[in-house]
Formats: sequence, structure tokens, C-alpha cells
Amino acid sequence: MKHRCPIYGLLAEFDNPTDLVAAAQRVHDYGYKKMDAYSPYPIEELHEAMGLHGRQLPLLVLCGGILGGLGGYLLQYWTSVIDYPIHIGGRPLHSWPSFIPITFETTVLGAALAAVFGMLALNGLPMPYHPVFNVPSFALASRDRFFICIEAADPKFDHDATRRFLETLKPRAIAEVPH
Repeated sequence: MKHRCPIYGLLAEFDNPTDLVAAAQRVHDYGYKKMDAYSPYPIEELHEAMGLHGRQLPLLVLCGGILGGLGGYLLQYWTSVIDYPIHIGGRPLHSWPSFIPITFETTVLGAALAAVFGMLALNGLPMPYHPVFNVPSFALASRDRFFICIEAADPKFDHDATRRFLETLKPRAIAEVPH
């Protein structure tokens, strides 16, 4: 049975990080994919327990570095050989060894910019508002409580079945997250 009023999801509250990691592992093993966990400090094991594998950012950084290096090299080639060729002391117009320092710097610049903007985009930032902020007890997420939220957008989400499943995890409390 689907829930009548639209909600963002169900939020379970835990007292310690060990319970949160165990709950995240069980939620992932049960088949939920659209979930998120919140804690007052980073928990190293949580990433693996939720089944998150960050393979996108390194690829973005690699692509940014390649594009930056290629752009830097082609800009130097275009200016030195095509747009404004200057013959000095018999030096060839396409003197690739002199292009290496700028190519290296633009490679690093492209990779760094891809890392920063890719991280922001993949994390969905900036996000000044999130539906979990509507749950009064969520204010404790920055102090001493640990939360896991299963989103209603998950294909496996059924309000009553998900609530019963969360109750088996022995949380301190379960709250609906209004949209």
C-alpha cells in the first residue's frame, strides 16, 4: 500500500556510529539503493557499508587533465605556427620541447578544476536546503546522533514495509521526512 501524502523518505535515528554502520549495511543488503547517512563526523566504514563506490571523480579528473594539457599544447601550437609565426635563429616553428612547461601547467590546472567542480556536482552542492532539515530531531546530526534516510524515490520503497524493516534495525526513533 502506497502512502497517501508525498514524503521524501523515512529517517531512522541511532545513538552510535557502530549501529549506524550496521544499519547501513543491512539496508544495502536488503536492496535499497537510494539512501543517505548522516553523522556528526566522518565514519570510514560507512562508505563501504552503503555500497558506494566512488569511481566517477577520478575519471573526471583524468578527462580534465587530458583536456587541459591538450588545450594548452594546441593553443601554443596555434599561436606559434599558424597565427603568428616568428622565425628566430633558425628555430623550427613547432618546437615541442619549449611547449612542455605550459602543457604541464595547463594539465594540472585542468585536472584541479575538474576535481573541484566535479566534486561539487557529484555531491549535489551547493544545497542550501534538504528535506531532512524538516525533521526536528535532525538538528542533533551535527552533535551526537546518527541518521539513515531511505528515500521514497527508491524503487523498493513501500511506506509500511520500509517502516517495518527500519524497526528491525532497532533505531532510537523513526520519522517521516516531509517533501
